[in-house]
Amino acid sequence: MSTEYYNSKESVADYLKAATEVDSKQLIEKLKAFLSADSSLLELGSGPGTDWRVLNETYNVIGSDYSEEFLNHLKAENPDGEFHQLNAITLEIEQQFDGIYANKVLHHLTDEELEKSIAAQLETLNQSGIVCLSFWKGEGTEVFKGMFVNYHTASELKSLFEPQFEILVLEEYKEFEEGDSLQLIAKRKSS
Repeated sequence: MSTEYYNSKESVADYLKAATEVDSKQLIEKLKAFLSADSSLLELGSGPGTDWRVLNETYNVIGSDYSEEFLNHLKAENPDGEFHQLNAITLEIEQQFDGIYANKVLHHLTDEELEKSIAAQLETLNQSGIVCLSFWKGEGTEVFKGMFVNYHTASELKSLFEPQFEILVLEEYKEFEEGDSLQLIAKRKSS
């Protein structure tokens, strides 16, 4: 997992400026169809806190980030919020949640790391828990501004998640260009 970019004040400030254009309300609206209001929700990679604030209007959400710089920002901007420093691969947190949300976070993981993260998410979810995740659509990997980016296709995501999850939504959407992103909403299969 490449994290150096998110660990400097300059990079975080740069990211905060760039992220002002991103509106994830469409992803959260879709989630509401599957996860009832007041459910417990863990957000992975809360970053600037934009999605956390929207999620917090509906859910009992706990935010997280791997970057100490982002955590400092989140805590300063949202003093009533609860935020944890978490690695998206291992998810070392004592609580269990009704849902997990990650918007364009897990694409920083290699395929092997993503498989480990999926197993950790499974352990962190309550029975029949829901994941709502988004990825950049495409094939291969690249390093962008020092960050590792792993692109995914719908069929790759399906094969990664289907063994443990019932896929409820797996569709393309537009973040910057038509069909550049994938949203996955899935329900943990009963054990």
